[in-house]
Amino acid sequence: MNDTISVTDWDARDPLAEFRNRFFSESQEVYLDGNSLGKMPLEAQATVQRVLQQQWGQGLIRSWNEQWLDLPPRIAGKYAQLLGTNPANIIIGESTSVRLYQIVHALLNTHKYTRLITDNLNFPTDLYILEGLEKAFELPQTLVVDYGQEFEADIETLKAEIQKQPCIVCLSLVSYKSAYLYPMAELNRWAQAHHSIIVWDLSHAVGVVPIDFQATQTKAAIGCTYKFMNGGPGAPAFMYIGESLQKELANPIQGWFGHAKPFDFSTSYKAAEGIHRFASGTPQILSLAAMEAGVDIALEAGIEAIRKKSVQQTDYLISAFQKELMPYGFELFSPQKSINRGSHISLTHPQAWQICQALQQGMEGYPQVIPDFRPPQIIRLGVAPLYTSFADLMLAVKYLKAIVEHQWHIKYPTDKPQVT
Repeated sequence: MNDTISVTDWDARDPLAEFRNRFFSESQEVYLDGNSLGKMPLEAQATVQRVLQQQWGQGLIRSWNEQWLDLPPRIAGKYAQLLGTNPANIIIGESTSVRLYQIVHALLNTHKYTRLITDNLNFPTDLYILEGLEKAFELPQTLVVDYGQEFEADIETLKAEIQKQPCIVCLSLVSYKSAYLYPMAELNRWAQAHHSIIVWDLSHAVGVVPIDFQATQTKAAIGCTYKFMNGGPGAPAFMYIGESLQKELANPIQGWFGHAKPFDFSTSYKAAEGIHRFASGTPQILSLAAMEAGVDIALEAGIEAIRKKSVQQTDYLISAFQKELMPYGFELFSPQKSINRGSHISLTHPQAWQICQALQQGMEGYPQVIPDFRPPQIIRLGVAPLYTSFADLMLAVKYLKAIVEHQWHIKYPTDKPQVT
């Protein structure tokens, strides 16, 4: 990033600046937690109100045929466009946990794999799902590749484990703690060459990192839609299964929407064709309606433009950290090279939780700054290029410096609420 250009100039030149006005915002607040829960698109608010009043209120059951049955495949088609694949390979619904369970269970049922691998950078939920499946299938203990630190993966160590015997590998494309970005295509090729498969969790990557399933030879992936995709709290997940793999797999949760003819109400199960067999329960209509605006905005802005701004802004944060925050006990916990990171910057500090509390209060002329905290002492600053400005980042850095310089954080407790 060019340090000679001011943040005002960067914001004035920002081709994505107008998208900031498409989201609900509070005045006097800098929101840097879009990597945990994205802001609400204004269109989502209008859409949900329309669905509540017209479709549910007035249309009632008629709305299934008139609007609701078409909603999941329509959104799936938009995610397919974003992720470089055919709409027939994407399904929307359920949660990321359910989707990970479904795909790994289905792969284990093919009897091609008797070993599960993940690593110590992966999101804990994914480890829990694998542990449960390991017990259910009476497999050897899931191998959690431990790199001796939680900052970045040792790719050669990971490759060495994959090549030992055919396995299912579960990895988060962007690490939730450090924002480390894995070499997706390289690892997919390696896994395929050694008769293994990687199931990618894209939750911290989708919407800010360009992903092309076809170009990267990805076979299976899941992801949430409520972080950088701005789909709303608990918004339904997506699952991708490559077309060549779909016929081999059976849905372990045989719900009525995964039936070939669900409204025939047959007492015996016949799986739907293709990816649709992985549907289970009734679609979550209100949540689906709310999430569509987020993917629409991402497609309109363009993922390459989003990524370009993300790199500029995370570069800015790293530069500002080096100049302003290093003398005050902060340390960088994200890769310096943009090719190796997603769209959040993590800093560590011995009083990280107390600092986070001070940031969220706003004082001495500073606005409230909303980051998030991850144990043991990580402050995550999420950069959501669709609504984060360079001025936001400058204010956050200045406030972080002032808090520690003046010891404003010391008065806050060290005990934590349930959500941090």
